[in-house]
Amino acid sequence: MTNERKIRVGITQGDTNGIGYEVILKTLSVPEFTEICTPVIYGSSKILTFHRKAIEMPSFPINTVRNGGPVKDGAVNLVEVMGNEEVKVEFGQPDKQAGHAAFMALEAAVAALNNGDIDVLVTAPINKDNIQSDQFTFPGHTEYLEACIGEGNKALMVLCNDTLRVALVTAHLPISQVPAAITADAILEKLRIFNHSLNRDFNIVKPRIAVLSLNPHSGENGLLGNEEKDVIAPALQQAYDNERILCFGPYAADGFFGNGTYRKFDGVLAMFHDQGLAAFKTLAMDNGVNFTAGLPCVRTSPDHGTGYDIAGKNLAHENSLRQAVYAAIDIYRNRQDWDESHANPLRKQYFERGKDNVVLDLTKDA
Repeated sequence: MTNERKIRVGITQGDTNGIGYEVILKTLSVPEFTEICTPVIYGSSKILTFHRKAIEMPSFPINTVRNGGPVKDGAVNLVEVMGNEEVKVEFGQPDKQAGHAAFMALEAAVAALNNGDIDVLVTAPINKDNIQSDQFTFPGHTEYLEACIGEGNKALMVLCNDTLRVALVTAHLPISQVPAAITADAILEKLRIFNHSLNRDFNIVKPRIAVLSLNPHSGENGLLGNEEKDVIAPALQQAYDNERILCFGPYAADGFFGNGTYRKFDGVLAMFHDQGLAAFKTLAMDNGVNFTAGLPCVRTSPDHGTGYDIAGKNLAHENSLRQAVYAAIDIYRNRQDWDESHANPLRKQYFERGKDNVVLDLTKDA
């Protein structure tokens, strides 16, 4: 038998006036859940209890520790991050106190991730407006994590489930700024990250990536816009010619999803947020996961928001958060397997025409 500890999944409380705690509690209340991982909630036991009582949910064992304290393997843990701060819960109300509480949990969880106290991070939904402060000046989780734990790497927003993976060239950007941001360099950068993520994170060999157009009907040969022929198509050709990335398109987004063409590909690269996410959430809202690719650490989240309209009413469904935990564990394991299999690659033992080649004498000892 092995004494190796279970994968530790850090889970942030998110906006305390939303449905974050409800979906967390519903996910972790299943006794069998701790057989596959050690959940570590970053939040407040008082706020958690308030939410649990509001939805009339029976209590279950939770090991509560101070911030930085030891967690119990194979149990549900809660790390107190609020200190002596009191936060009043007002279901469905966006306010700065709830945003501050969300940030404190996120900050503590990121520190734990950097210290190796947890292995992966799952974030409950935040309100991107009320979390803004001197410490948090980012459009969302993705950009914050890129700055804090990216180590110079660029993040890529990927929405995924078992059959569909949608990545974005531009994410949290006003629609008026999207056309200027669609450049060949931006598309190439996202294609590289996405292709590598499909390899390493999803264990897909030679992934096929479909790329969507920016304009209606792929621009109609310039009648409805020139980005397709002047920017997107040349970028795809360059990605294939120089890096052998199997990318195809650009495809008109409406027909692509409407006629099921997406089923022929391992991943889809959309030009902007709603272009990709509107279709994804229509097809996969109940089990969709938001994954931040490209970073050294694994982070996922449910694909829904704070759910203010149903907060405290016992109406929130936990499946997306549960799938986010499962996805984080799977991606973490896939990375370990991929890194191990690529740690000591064999030296090249063949000739490429037109290039300098090292002749290996295989009859001699190394």
